[in-house]
Amino acid sequence: AFLQRRSGGMGGGMNPLDLGKSKSKIQMEPQTGVTFDDVAGCDGSKFELTEVVEFLKNPSKYSALGAKIPRGVIMEGPPGTGKTLLARAVAGE
Repeated sequence: AFLQRRSGGMGGGMNPLDLGKSKSKIQMEPQTGVTFDDVAGCDGSKFELTEVVEFLKNPSKYSALGAKIPRGVIMEGPPGTGKTLLARAVAGE
């Protein structure tokens, strides 16, 4: 009964084996139009994120020093401080 409700009825066309699969698509070269030059202020955050982007572009340089690939970056702060702009700049680099 639970699977029938999730699928929207009897013939919903949803396979129970596909419950955990994401339908999202990965865009390899995002065209955000934003770079780190567009971000004003937050120099410390911008510097840290520039290092992460450089590490992702050239991992062999940092791996030789013993660095590990970051699994993610957490940006926190009050609304209106440029977190989304910084995330778009990272995607645009």
